[in-house]
Amino acid sequence: MEVLITIFIIFQVLVGFNLLLPVFLYLFHFFKSKNKVSTVAGSEYDYGIIVTAYQQTTLLTDVVKSILNLNYNNYVVYVVADDCDITNLNFNSDKVILLRPEEKLASNTKSHFYAVNRFIRPHKLLTIIDSDNLVEPEYLNELNKFFDLEYLAVQGVRKAKNLNTAYACLDEAGDIYYRFIDRKLLFDNGSSASLAGSGMAFTTSFYRECLETLSIEGAGFDKVLQMEILNRGKRIAFAERAIVYDEKTSKSQQLVNQRARWINTWFKYAGKGVKLVFKGVFQLNKNQFLCGLIFSRPPLFIIAGLSILCILIDIFFLSSMLIFWLIAIVSFFSIFFIALNYFKAPKAVYNALVKVPVFMFLQILSLFKARKANEISTATIHYNEGIVDELERKKN
Repeated sequence: MEVLITIFIIFQVLVGFNLLLPVFLYLFHFFKSKNKVSTVAGSEYDYGIIVTAYQQTTLLTDVVKSILNLNYNNYVVYVVADDCDITNLNFNSDKVILLRPEEKLASNTKSHFYAVNRFIRPHKLLTIIDSDNLVEPEYLNELNKFFDLEYLAVQGVRKAKNLNTAYACLDEAGDIYYRFIDRKLLFDNGSSASLAGSGMAFTTSFYRECLETLSIEGAGFDKVLQMEILNRGKRIAFAERAIVYDEKTSKSQQLVNQRARWINTWFKYAGKGVKLVFKGVFQLNKNQFLCGLIFSRPPLFIIAGLSILCILIDIFFLSSMLIFWLIAIVSFFSIFFIALNYFKAPKAVYNALVKVPVFMFLQILSLFKARKANEISTATIHYNEGIVDELERKKN
């Protein structure tokens, strides 16, 4: 019996550690020297901006319009319309090249390299934008501040484009939490910001070095890329003023399908995170160690579910552990609201928090779909045409 109790205590500590780690990162970042970034961008590097679309083109006009409104001149946009009808697409700009692969690619990285292999000139940098994104006018200038510091990879901010439903608001709340922990605090502590799939940029040569020889199927190319970068001992910078607007899930079925793919990705790559933790320990590499901890961490709803289960058992059989859970839960909520405050979450996000139980239930449903997640389409529906005009006004 004592052995079982010991094992259960260890299990609880491992689960609760995921709630406590952000507090340690938050406290430690006050004692670290700040990343010195210029207030103005220096060089105007040559960018290849890759926009990928799969089977849908309805969002492409808006994303390209937002890119053409950048306060920047030295770039070319490569729109890869994979398995799309491009009959009615015409961007009327010599800065935009429309590419339609002869055969269906159905892969992020294949679409990226389809564009890279057709660059009309050797762009020093490339940045990846999703078809449902929009970009702030200063996006490239903000990225340049970090490339001036000789980083090879930079992750920007993916901010909500739509907060039209409670699901979208809760999606943004979760994104803000992860943005604060996985990007800002990790980077501030001398580690690497986690990649987010879009709103990220690289030197073209480094991106090719990391991924060109790999075959990546299904979701999670950003996880593979991040692991390749970390295994090379490089850091990913976090540019919190390089903003792209990202379409948040606004309907329940859309949420379930999207989270199923994310959970599938976690199960697929979590083991690599554990290996990275040990690699960081043996090589005394803080970057690899901290990123490995984050990389292997279960999705938040799984941590929450396991925590609740542990607390219920402890109430009846191991009450001495309840103080541990009190500290862990208070720590989590403290960091959660610090994150919302830091990134100035809109009031609608706070109002939607009352629906967190429903949000968690839908993610539990997604757990049962995770096994076949790569067969599920997660295409988003565009609701916010007006934000393009708002970005144009910002430029002017």
